[in-house]
Amino acid sequence: MRTTTDHPTATMTAVVADRYGPPDVLQATRLPVPVPGPQDVVISVRTVAVTRAETAFRAADPAFARLASGLLRPRRRVLGGTLVGVVTTVGVDAAPWRVGDRVVARTGLAMGGYAERVRVPAGNVVALPDDVTDDDAVAVVEGGLTALPFVRDHVRARPGMRVLVNGAAGAVGASVVQLATHLGAAVTGVCGPAHAGLVADLGAVDVVDRSRTPLERLTGSYDVVLDAVGTSSPRACRHLLTERGSYLTTVPSVGVLVRTATRRWERGRTAAVAFTGLRPAPDQRADMQVLVGMLRDGHVRAVVDRSYPLAEAAAAHVYVETGRKAGSVLLHP
Repeated sequence: MRTTTDHPTATMTAVVADRYGPPDVLQATRLPVPVPGPQDVVISVRTVAVTRAETAFRAADPAFARLASGLLRPRRRVLGGTLVGVVTTVGVDAAPWRVGDRVVARTGLAMGGYAERVRVPAGNVVALPDDVTDDDAVAVVEGGLTALPFVRDHVRARPGMRVLVNGAAGAVGASVVQLATHLGAAVTGVCGPAHAGLVADLGAVDVVDRSRTPLERLTGSYDVVLDAVGTSSPRACRHLLTERGSYLTTVPSVGVLVRTATRRWERGRTAAVAFTGLRPAPDQRADMQVLVGMLRDGHVRAVVDRSYPLAEAAAAHVYVETGRKAGSVLLHP
């Protein structure tokens, strides 16, 4: 039997995009409160992250983003994939969740988080301990769900390894710095001058000011170069890699995709892009539990740049697209 605190004809505020374009295509409107399927829950959203990937979906830039979001118009009108909230409705087969549970959730490609309520598969939800705040949980999960598989599974960070992180102050980059450092690697972070102190505080042994020393002029030898913002390339970074070093990126490009297919491109060096957000839901849920535990135990910290009311989602997108944010940008319905 479905349990709920929502009236069956209730409506909610949501931010929608009915066409591709600049941030002002995002408009607040009223929509019906979602009804869960048997294995879903409905969550009252308290905090939701605004990600660079979501700005790409909104703008259809790069163009191949339309393959996921819709060729002619957005298939998913409401963006938002990483959120914290309270369960308000539970589907008949959505045990063990109960109305009133406070949770962190990933909606997957369905999105829907820029709203007062969102429907989420029960398997995409993790309980939050009382001593973890809403904003901290969203920030750590947003960047960490991309960073953790890279650092643990692709980089295999360990003592003695040297890792260079390009975009070390962003949501993903800040998580990479912390996780790789936690696993014993020596991390060099590349970021803008305003965030150098933050990146050092997160554990980087060296910090490079990208405005003074572009990657093309940087010297050093690294086992891994990880580009978390997509502003470099394997060719531009090959002088930084050891003979069997790896170039990894979270941002796909034609060149990287070709090199990913062939794996090795020069004298044993490798290049790859990993679509960590497309991993099976059980794997993502397990990583969410790991990240929440690390946050609770003090092994990682949340980095939040700024927050906006839900109705100001367009302004949040404008800021994210400046490329100057540190950590996460959040919306509060």
